Amino acid sequence: MRAFLETSEEALKERHHQFFAKHLGLKEAWRAYPDFRDACVYLDIETDGSDVTAIGLYDGHEFTCFLKGESLESFRDAISRTSMIVSFCGGNFDLPLLLKRFRGLTLDQIHIDLHPLLGKLGFRGGLKRIERELGIQRPEELDGLTGFDAIVMWRRFVGLGDEAARERLIAYNREDCVNLERLAEIAYEQMAAQTFGPPAEVR
Repeated sequence: MRAFLETSEEALKERHHQFFAKHLGLKEAWRAYPDFRDACVYLDIETDGSDVTAIGLYDGHEFTCFLKGESLESFRDAISRTSMIVSFCGGNFDLPLLLKRFRGLTLDQIHIDLHPLLGKLGFRGGLKRIERELGIQRPEELDGLTGFDAIVMWRRFVGLGDEAARERLIAYNREDCVNLERLAEIAYEQMAAQTFGPPAEVR
C-alpha cells in the first residue's frame, strides 16, 4: 500500500492522467477533478440520429464546436491535448459514438460522467431537468430545446442551407457544454462533503 501511494504521488506530480483514469475508473473519477480541472474539457455531441454532426468542447474559458463537413476531423487533435473529460451520459452515448466515428481514436483521459454521479447524489432525470432543479438557467431562445430539435436544426442547415439553424445548433451545443462545468462543481462539492466531511472546496 505504501509503495502504491508513492507511485500515485509521483503520477500526480508528473500529471500522468492515464494512471488515475485506470485506477479510479468511472465510479471514482470525481476525486481527480480539482487536480486535473485545468486540463479538463466539458464535452457534448449532437447527432442526426446515426452519425455525429457536432462535437462541443468547453475548457472553462473557450468553447469550440466541431461540425460535420467543416471541422469535425480537428476534434482528434483537440481531445489529445486534454487530461480529463466531463460529460453527461458520455459513458453510454457520447464516447462510444466518438470511438465508432473516429477510427483509431484513443480516449485515455480521466472521464467524469455526471449522469450516474449526480444520480448517486439523488438527482434524477436528464440534463435539462437537473439544470432547472439546481437553478441553472438557459437563454430564453434556447430554453426547452432537446436533442430532437438538434436533429431538426442540423437537417434544416444541411438540406436548406439555413444558416440561422446552424448558429442555433451551435448555441444549443454550447449551453450543453458550458453548463456541465457548474454541474461538475456541484457534484464534486457534494461528493467531497459526503466522503471527507465539510468544508470541501474546488481548487
